[in-house]
Formats: sequence, C-alpha cells, structure tokens
Amino acid sequence: MNYFLFILRSSLEDFARNKLRTMLTSLGILIGVLSVVLLISLGLGLKKYIQGQFDSLGANLLFIIPGGSTQGGAGSTIAFDERDIARLKRIKGVVYSVPLATVNTSATFAGKEEKNLTLVSTTNEFFPTRNIKAEYGRIFTKQDADKRAKVIVIGPKVAEKLFGSPEIAIGQKITIREQKLKVIGVTEKKGGGIGGGPDIDSYMYIPNKTGYSIVNPDRKIFGMNLKISNADVLPAVKREVKKELEKRYDTDTFQILEPTDIISLINSIFGVLNGVLIAIACISLVVGGIGIMNIMYVTVSERIKEIGIRRAIGARKNDILYQFLLESTILSLFGGTLGIILAFLIVLAINIVFPAYIDATSVIVALSVSSIIGIVFGVFPAKKAADLSPMEAIRYE
Repeated sequence: MNYFLFILRSSLEDFARNKLRTMLTSLGILIGVLSVVLLISLGLGLKKYIQGQFDSLGANLLFIIPGGSTQGGAGSTIAFDERDIARLKRIKGVVYSVPLATVNTSATFAGKEEKNLTLVSTTNEFFPTRNIKAEYGRIFTKQDADKRAKVIVIGPKVAEKLFGSPEIAIGQKITIREQKLKVIGVTEKKGGGIGGGPDIDSYMYIPNKTGYSIVNPDRKIFGMNLKISNADVLPAVKREVKKELEKRYDTDTFQILEPTDIISLINSIFGVLNGVLIAIACISLVVGGIGIMNIMYVTVSERIKEIGIRRAIGARKNDILYQFLLESTILSLFGGTLGIILAFLIVLAINIVFPAYIDATSVIVALSVSSIIGIVFGVFPAKKAADLSPMEAIRYE
C-alpha cells in the first residue's frame, strides 16, 4: 500500500507542475466520454418518452394501416372504406372502430396563416379511443357529423399560433381550403413532435362526413383505430380483425399493429442509430488516447535523468513501468470523470424539456473505457521509460 501511495503521490506532483498540459491531455477523453454518456442518456430518454406517449393512449388499442405505409395513405396500395368500419365494429370485444383520414394543410385566421398542420378527419369516437379530452369548449358529436356541421377541434399549439391563447379560440372561425370552420373545442396539451415529426398538439380534427366536402371527396379511409374492451381479449380480436379484412384485401396490403409493436419497431431503429452514433463518439476516445500516448512520450523524454537516478538508487524496471502506467491511467480517469460530471449537468438542463437521464451502467462503462484507454495507450511510453539504461539516462542532457 505504501508503495502504491508513493507512486500515486509522485504522479500527482508531476501533474501539479504541469496543470495546463494535464488539462489539455485529458480533453480528448473528456469529450469522448461526454459524447458517449450524453448519447446513451438521450437514447434512454427517448425510449422513456415514447413509452409514456403510448401509455397515455391506453394499452387496449389496435392500429390498422395500409401495408408499407405509415403516412396516412400516401403511396399506399389500398384505402379502406365505411364498410370496413362497420364490419370491424361487429367483432366481439371491439368497443370503438374509428376511421382516420389525415392530410397536411394550413389554416388561416384574420389573414394569419399557419402551415404544416395535420388535419384529421374522423368520428367523435376517436377522442375516447385515444384518451383525448377538450380543455376548452367541447368535442364534436355524432350529430355534428350527421349534419356535416362545419366545426373543428384544434390542438393547443394551433390555438396559440392563430389566436394568441386557447381560451379565446372558442367560437372563432378559421379557413381551411377555402372553407370556414367554427372552432368548438381546444384539446388538452399532450406534447410530441419527436424527430421533427408532426406534434399532436398541432393537430386539427373535423367530423369525417364534414371532411368529405373539404379534404376527402372520395370518402376513403387511410387508417383505422380499434379500442378493445380489455387486454385479455386483444390477441383474439386481432386474429378476428385479420380474418375479416382478408375477405376484402390481400394479407400483404395492410398491417395490424399494437402499441407494443410500434414501440419495438422504434426502439430497434433507434438502437441501430444510437449504436452508430456511439461508435462515432468513441473515435474521440481513441484520439484522446493517442494524445495521452504522445504526451507520455514527451514526459518520458523530459524525465530521463530522473528515471536514471531512480534506477541508480534501486528502482526496478517494473517500478518505472507502473509509475508511467499509473500516470496515463490517472489522466484518462481524470478526463472521464470530468466528462461524466459535465454530462450530468447537461442532462439536468435538458431534463427540463425532455426526460433524458443517466443510468449507472453508462457511468461504469465510461469510467471503465477511459481506464482501459489510459492503460493501453500508456503501455508503450511506460515500457520505453522502464527499458532505459540507468547510466545512459543519468548522462542524458
């Protein structure tokens, strides 16, 4: 123990004499560890966020979409119709069978236009199916749809952009595709918009029959949501839905997805992407390791006479080897620790708007990797120092 403490104290004294060089040498490791830990934290946060979004929908759902498309029918091989809605609603265990037709459009109020909004043409059953409630005003009803009433329910972000605040949106009229629609409700804030995609708070909803004269003259349905009575019957209902749809469509022209299927798909895609990004971030760790190796070679050159004197008074080759290995490892751990501390601070700031978090595994991995880098890249300069001849080292100028 005394031997180790002596080596450690000697190393720390050398670092204290060269503070700036110590910081610059550790910088590469700091950046690498920071990048790796942040990417893992953002990945964990994204998974948590997606899970939370689907949990808010409820577990007992089935999403039916045309095969090979998740973009509301764009480029799809088939489109459903009202007969499919009626047939699926008769299946035992199905509480709601909800049609969806979505388009990207703009909305105008008092000359102010907002673009890239998602307009959903659906029935009043969509809202209880997706656990969406009105914070102001009301949701449209079946009677609104039957009368083809020109009414609209909008998300809170649409209300803020067009009217300044959701409270004053009720009763106002907005223009969509040259049709004036009365705002009767503003939905509760849900959040969303990961990856730059559409944000559910920027959605607008109109009755499906009203949509026939505005955005869906062909009366086609590009997706269906089914609310199932309970999770126990969901597998059986899924089989019945598949059997019913196969009476009209080929199996490979539609997909029946559960929330868990979508989560698994997103997680698998992000897992590959995150792996690639972490691999790229690890390049900075390697660069940092090379920086440590170069500095340790310089340190060996500067301390040749010291090495010679220590060897002359009894230090063994292994003593010199351990000394320089320990110094390179400390440099790596120092940079790694600073990187983790900085990552914690950044994650705390991000956590205000996004549920990123650091788990113990990422910290352990980061510190382990930084230690290994210090050992691996410190071996060659340490061996060079240990192999120096005592007499030649003492005579070195």
